[in-house]
Amino acid sequence: MPQTRHRIRRPRRTGAFVGITALALGITATASAGMGSRTPTAAGPVASTTESALAPCRISGTMGVQMSEGMPTPPGYSRSTGEVRALNLMIDFPDAKGEGTALDRLAEFFPQTSDWFRTSSYGRLTYHPEAPVRTWLRMPMPFAAYGIERGSPYEPGYRQLVEHIVKAADAEVDFSRYDLVNILVTPNAGPSALDTVLSVTFSGNAEAPVADGVPLANTSFVYSRQDDGSGTYRETGYRVLPHENGHVFGLPDLYTADGGATVGHWDIMSEDWGANNDLLGWHKWKLGWLDSTQISCASKSGTSTHVLSPLGTEGGVKLAFVPLSANTGYAVEVRTQTGNDEAVCKPGVLVYKVDSAVDTGQGPVIVADSTSASGGCTRRSNVHAELSDAPFQPGETFTDEQAGVTVKVIARLANGSYQVRITRP
Repeated sequence: MPQTRHRIRRPRRTGAFVGITALALGITATASAGMGSRTPTAAGPVASTTESALAPCRISGTMGVQMSEGMPTPPGYSRSTGEVRALNLMIDFPDAKGEGTALDRLAEFFPQTSDWFRTSSYGRLTYHPEAPVRTWLRMPMPFAAYGIERGSPYEPGYRQLVEHIVKAADAEVDFSRYDLVNILVTPNAGPSALDTVLSVTFSGNAEAPVADGVPLANTSFVYSRQDDGSGTYRETGYRVLPHENGHVFGLPDLYTADGGATVGHWDIMSEDWGANNDLLGWHKWKLGWLDSTQISCASKSGTSTHVLSPLGTEGGVKLAFVPLSANTGYAVEVRTQTGNDEAVCKPGVLVYKVDSAVDTGQGPVIVADSTSASGGCTRRSNVHAELSDAPFQPGETFTDEQAGVTVKVIARLANGSYQVRITRP
């Protein structure tokens, strides 16, 4: 069955393709194989002998849970390391003709999206956006005829839309060459994002229409513009796309019906409006962007000491994990205003609980707030204020009395790393 990821805002064949980083300035030839010639693989890391010591911390997925936080990510999603090729198609409708050129729409997302993934993955994901069709693809029916609203299932509207997209593009696109598909809809089709968010991803959907021998199993649709009127759209409006592409890599939504109240602005899968933010360390490990030497597994009884370097910098141990059961555990990491973490107003040690038995959008991750009900330390637009000062500082301790777990921040070291002491039964 297709796995639908809806974002909730609070409030002719050819070997030549458009090089997105140059946009309309030049055409680059591509040679790597696409989905059709690849053996299906899971997104993220592959377990090795050197990682066997981390086995207790690699909490497993749960049967029937959509987009589980467990490891490994099951097959069917796009690869999340190495060279990843993204097909971008810009579409419009008879009743909503494209605003400006199709390449203008493309430029709203690139090269920023590629840069975001390069920074977040420490260079382990090279995201190649391609646009073999440089003009708007006109759909045969008005937008309203597809019946697309917030929460719309794949059947029948999206299936019909995908079939029409394939028919319109097939003469110029070899779909088998790509790992994922982005459908960039003209912003004047459907409501403003200020009213309702339609952007959605259908991921791991093996029952999707087939084109050039492959199902379009991992497809993201982006509508409208995330423009809150603050004047930052040109810098931050692209971030809906890395959020949606996070789903094609197997990541769940971390917001709930209440918005970002459980994770706040600490992960782009929670809040992708406003100031830039990164992914949690757990997600980086799940995607294969952190290796076994960068994870410290606190699975043994007693007290252990861990030195963690900021998540936004390259190198060093990034994540300490305290497994509680086969499906749950606490993650500990250091967040500072480095890398993609523009919005951090209180650097420190972030502690959060991961539960692989909780569905996407239902709160699979819960951040511990070191200063509950403080009101936070930021007034940045579209940044969840209450959790903005969640990190723990030297001398402070997180405690889960029921689980018997404590995480004490001992010191901030001269090189910017933090020393933490974890005690568990």
